[in-house]
Amino acid sequence: MRKFRRNIMKHFFMFLLISFFVVIRAATQSVEDKRAVMKPIKQLLEAMQKADSASLHQAFTHDVTVATLGTDKDGKPFIRYESSLDRLLKAVGTPHAQVFNEMIWDEKVSIDGNLAQVWTNYAYYLGKKFSHCGANAFHLVKVEGSWKIFHLAITRQSEGCKIPITISKQFE
Repeated sequence: MRKFRRNIMKHFFMFLLISFFVVIRAATQSVEDKRAVMKPIKQLLEAMQKADSASLHQAFTHDVTVATLGTDKDGKPFIRYESSLDRLLKAVGTPHAQVFNEMIWDEKVSIDGNLAQVWTNYAYYLGKKFSHCGANAFHLVKVEGSWKIFHLAITRQSEGCKIPITISKQFE
């Protein structure tokens, strides 16, 4: 009976040890996968700051849709679709005095095979001046081993923003 208990304990310990390594590997891979998904998003934000439309363009697939949601001057909701990046590329690439600073936080990343979705909150500053805030919903596809944005939906508001102090202090 004692030998039987020792064998059970030995097998149970091995099971726990193997389970621990499997969980650690899954968590590590998940962090690496999320970092890879966030790469084109971070590239987009950096390209906006540097006014680098070529780098911005590389973060996206060839075919992309952008949807902007907000409210008009009368308080009525609107949605504007764009089937290309032309407007964004022109805005970023045209010389401008103020730096485009879009700061994101609270990223939520979901991945299933070659599809990823990232939801972020953001605050947008022209130079040091607050412009608007909202949420970004990115859809990405893995193309030839790299993630690319193929759809972006953006909400916009200028009031009621809950911007983390660590971000707002950077623009005082």
